[in-house]
Amino acid sequence: MEISRRSFLAVSGGVLATGCVRVFAEEQVPAAFDHMILGVNELERGIAFVEERTGVRAAFGGVHPGRGTQNALAALGGRRYLEIMAPDPKQTKVTQRPEMVGMREPRLIGWALHVDDIAAVAAQAVEAGIGGVGPVDGSRVRPDGKTLRWKLFNLKEDRGGILPFFIEWSRDCAHPALDAPAGCELVRLAATSTQPDEVAGVCRKLGVDLIVEPGDKTQLQARIAGPKGEIELTS
Repeated sequence: MEISRRSFLAVSGGVLATGCVRVFAEEQVPAAFDHMILGVNELERGIAFVEERTGVRAAFGGVHPGRGTQNALAALGGRRYLEIMAPDPKQTKVTQRPEMVGMREPRLIGWALHVDDIAAVAAQAVEAGIGGVGPVDGSRVRPDGKTLRWKLFNLKEDRGGILPFFIEWSRDCAHPALDAPAGCELVRLAATSTQPDEVAGVCRKLGVDLIVEPGDKTQLQARIAGPKGEIELTS
């Protein structure tokens, strides 16, 4: 996984006494960040939540057949986007992120890093003694009829959602961020943990340049700037 020069300098420049990775102010987002998932029990509620706070209305992206979910997307600058995910009322069972069924207040439930060779990432995790699932294939049909395809590798233990999953997009389809509604930018992505040394150690083994800070609870934190102002999202 490639890390930008600024990220490399930040990591090589020092690890805090707590074991956390230190990142310069202008490098507040992991270099290979792809997207984050904001879960909620009704898709329209999630769309309105984001629009009211940022001024950008996410567009319907499609459904995940067999997984019981649907989504809406908003671009976050470059090849980055926010995925609002909710149960699909036309499917009988939610097998993906079933906790969303009772989630009236939107909250972060996961995030992804993009990679060019997901099999290599899976092998790296195995070599480092980190359990994972996959790679597995995924797809969904967009409203325009085009099919998006990808491969996923998930960690067996993502430390309460603060560690990412990994995604490799098929080379024959456009990245979802390219035509998602624009206007927002991801300003910062970080995590707090009651065991920051352990989490930072896993990040180093996987090449994940995430800001990990000590805290009284395990939580993913994101700040997004939009035309109407900034929104803070947490897990």
